[in-house]
Order: sequence, then structure tokens, then C-alpha cells
Amino acid sequence: MITPLEEQAILVTGATGGIGAAIVERLAAEGARPIIHYGRDRRGAEDLLSRIGGHGWLIEADLSVPEGAVDLWRKAIEAAGRVHGLVNNAGIRTEILIDAPAQEWRSAWQSEFQVNFFAAADLCKDAIGHFRTNGGGRIINIASRAGQRGYAADAMPYGAAKAALLNLTKSIARSFGADGVVAVAIAPGWVRTKMAEDFIATHGEAAAVADIPIGKMASPFEIAELVAFVLRPSQASLNGATLDVNGGSYIR
Repeated sequence: MITPLEEQAILVTGATGGIGAAIVERLAAEGARPIIHYGRDRRGAEDLLSRIGGHGWLIEADLSVPEGAVDLWRKAIEAAGRVHGLVNNAGIRTEILIDAPAQEWRSAWQSEFQVNFFAAADLCKDAIGHFRTNGGGRIINIASRAGQRGYAADAMPYGAAKAALLNLTKSIARSFGADGVVAVAIAPGWVRTKMAEDFIATHGEAAAVADIPIGKMASPFEIAELVAFVLRPSQASLNGATLDVNGGSYIR
């Protein structure tokens, strides 16, 4: 195995989920020392660290609260000293109907934006400061096809938050590329994770893959391979890119 990420410390948020765990394992295989963030699944995080031979760190932080991301970054620096990359992967998807009571509507939007955008923005802020004074670094924001083409009526907060994340990535790339900060967004369509399985349980798999020309969802391992590739030092010219991984269901 080629190890272009040898000894790089890379923070992965939401690392115990399907995509997050696949990213951690792929980064470790390419020589990195992943910083495994988890919110509640301590056992899952410990199992993941064991699978990569203990070559990393575990950090608990609650990204659903305003101070969670700042707390996570502080702990990451305390653990690793120097952080070389940030992968904002943590995310939630909440269904809320347009005719829901106003309080429930606002609560859904606030919770989605807190986890899917505000926490990521806070981590980007701290990462940029750290990278600018330590020779540069990489930021990968896991966005979504939904942030580009719009989303279903019962999950509009998710699409809107991911659209904001895409714009943030572009702004970072334009503003801080000269400081050695490379920012890239990855925008998957359906990926076979628990979120997808929950959708399938309600609506059926045919509904999930109906508009995907290749007729299948991406696997978490496809996303993980792409993340590892983008993090390679040789890929600085990807700065500002949005990489679509959707089987042809959205083409720009």
C-alpha cells in the first residue's frame, strides 16, 4: 500500500458512522494517524481505533451544541500537537413538513444547521488559523448532491445547510489558498449508510436509486478513497473544487 499520508494527523468528524469509519480506515491504510471524533458511540470509536491498530486518537465532543466544535478542536490540538487535515463529515438529516408548527419548523432548521454547518464552520475557522501558522493544511467538507440541486420538501434544512457548506468551501479556497490552506468539497448522492437504509425502509430502494443512471448507491469506501486522494500533498490544485459522487444523477 502506498502511504502518501505518512504520520499526518487528520481530524475526521462523525467518524463512527458508515462514511466516517470508512474514511478513518482508508486514511490509516495510507499512513495517516486519524483523530477519531465521536459524539455518543464510544464503543464504536474504540472498535474503530482497534481496527487501525491503535494508530490514532479518540476524541468525544457534542457538535449539536454551540461550543462543541471549539471543544473538539482544542482537544485535537492537545492530543496531536500538529493537525494536518480536517474532514468535516458529521451530519444529520431531519424530516420536517412545510405545514409543521412554527416552533418545530425552526427547531429542525436550527439543529440541522448547527451540526451540518455551524460546527463545520467553527472547525474550519480554527483549522485555518492553525494551518496558516504551521505550514498549511487541508480541509475537506463532505457536502451533498442535495446542496447543489435542491432537496425534497420534507428535508429542506438538510439541502440548505449543505449548500452553505459548499459556499464556505469555495470562500476558504479563494481566501486562504495563498496561505497553504487547500479546501475541497465532496458532494455525494445516496451513499449506502444508515441514513440511506432508513430512507429505504420508509420509501423503498427503488425510490432511492430511481434517478441514478448507474442504478446503485455509492459505497462508503468510494467516498473514503476520494477523501484520501484529495488529502495527498500532490493534489493542491484541487483547491476550491466540488467533487460530485452521485452516479450521474446530478451533472453540472
